[in-house]
Amino acid sequence: MSRAAGLLLGYLADQALGDPRRFHPVAGFGRVAGALERGLYADSRLRGTAYTLVLVGGATTAGVLLEVASRKRPFVHTAATAAVTWAVLGGRSLDREAAAVEALLVTDLVAARQRLTHLVGRDTRSLSESEVARAVVESLAENSSDAVVAPLVLGAVAGMPALLGHRAANTLDAMVGHRSRRHAQFGWASARLDDVLNVPGSRLTAVLTVLLGPGRRAAWTAWRRDARRHPSPNAGPVEAAFAGALGVRLGGRNLYGPPEEQQVEHRALLGDGRPVRPGDIARARSLARGVDATALAVSVGATGVSALLRARRPRRLRRQGR
Repeated sequence: MSRAAGLLLGYLADQALGDPRRFHPVAGFGRVAGALERGLYADSRLRGTAYTLVLVGGATTAGVLLEVASRKRPFVHTAATAAVTWAVLGGRSLDREAAAVEALLVTDLVAARQRLTHLVGRDTRSLSESEVARAVVESLAENSSDAVVAPLVLGAVAGMPALLGHRAANTLDAMVGHRSRRHAQFGWASARLDDVLNVPGSRLTAVLTVLLGPGRRAAWTAWRRDARRHPSPNAGPVEAAFAGALGVRLGGRNLYGPPEEQQVEHRALLGDGRPVRPGDIARARSLARGVDATALAVSVGATGVSALLRARRPRRLRRQGR
């Protein structure tokens, strides 16, 4: 039960406080990862795999040590789980950045494009108002899964080791997992590990989007029909479900990288709706918050039920004389 309580308290802390602006542990992990990349980098999958194993393994081991140290003291275990959950979740910060872009779109498209760089890795300098809004909705969909639902699901299953291991893999994917010339080989292992770890969270996110969104039938249709067209096995289901639920069309042309080595991606269109409008950002934010809160309820509920069943089992065995 201390794990369930820790997940709940950590989620509430993230919603109330967001990410700390200074001394964020994930930022510290990123600095360590950047330093190790500079020393270990080679255009090699083997080197990249070693890099991923060292960093994700180190983060997971730290979670194991925390579990072992606090396992016999429920209050300490609850507090440690809450602190780790707060550190790895990003729901409040995601919503805050989406709201900032939404507000700027009303008055200053140039400023909105610049603020959008906090959410996406694409080149935002020439995006239209609709393209900025589309990028925000896509980021809300994908990152609700990656930064909230997936860690809650994995944390419910395996506690602090899973929370820290997932966050490490997700951070490395953002740093080296994208398809740049430098990281095409070196970032392969980080990208694939992140794909595997996010499968449960992305599917739960898509299911909850279908159940909670205003357009259930359209969300289900878009997920089943369009998700496979997306290059990401996890972003595809959640972005397609969001597109159908909101009655909009996601996907299209994106630019990545600096001008001297810019890459163009033509993403398949998701959903049958109209192009995204600035007003759709508020609807997407509301849907993402609902999905996050319901995923918390599912994760905490499943953890609590599992704990109660484990607590009852020894008593049943004793009554049976075993």
